[in-house]
Amino acid sequence: MSRPRVVLLHGLWMHAPAMHWFASRLRGHGFDVAPIGYFSVLESTTSAVSRIMRALDERPGTHLVGHSLGGLLALQAATRSQPGRVVCLGSPLAGSRAADGVASRVPAGRSLIGQHHELLFQGAGALPAGIEVGMIAGTLPRGLGGVIARLPGPHDGTVAVEETRVPGLAGHVVVEASHSGLIFCREAADHAACFLRAGRFEETAALTAIA
Repeated sequence: MSRPRVVLLHGLWMHAPAMHWFASRLRGHGFDVAPIGYFSVLESTTSAVSRIMRALDERPGTHLVGHSLGGLLALQAATRSQPGRVVCLGSPLAGSRAADGVASRVPAGRSLIGQHHELLFQGAGALPAGIEVGMIAGTLPRGLGGVIARLPGPHDGTVAVEETRVPGLAGHVVVEASHSGLIFCREAADHAACFLRAGRFEETAALTAIA
């Protein structure tokens, strides 16, 4: 019996190897995991989404897990293709105040945000119909984004928890992790595995990975 396939997508200013630990954790849960890289600053949203869609077309029903910008790109691909379930890690589905702050207050900030600035500013919009989408948000406020943008309420240093909430989510959980720390958080990985299997999160302690 084939293992369920998961495509992993990194966030802004990262590359595919950044998802290595998270991939290993999901493999421990029995998934066939394939991190996909894209040029998070130089590549257009259209080009990156097309890259994801090709991976989905190769194996229908493939799940998507995206960190930050990667989650937004995953949802863009899901509106045009037919993935399994989608898990977002700290993705600003309601738009990113931090990205807006960098672009408007930091010298050459718009160049630092790159080709995906519009997607980051606007967020996901309506979630794709018929696709179960889960969100894992962080609450450890370590990061310059929180200083630049003065994020409201709980946040992970880059994205506020309220920025991760939009209508239509099948599940939403929070973990004690910073924005970059989400991809190294055991609880986040275990929650993701749970959602990929069942379309819902366990609200209790992290699950134990299969050895």
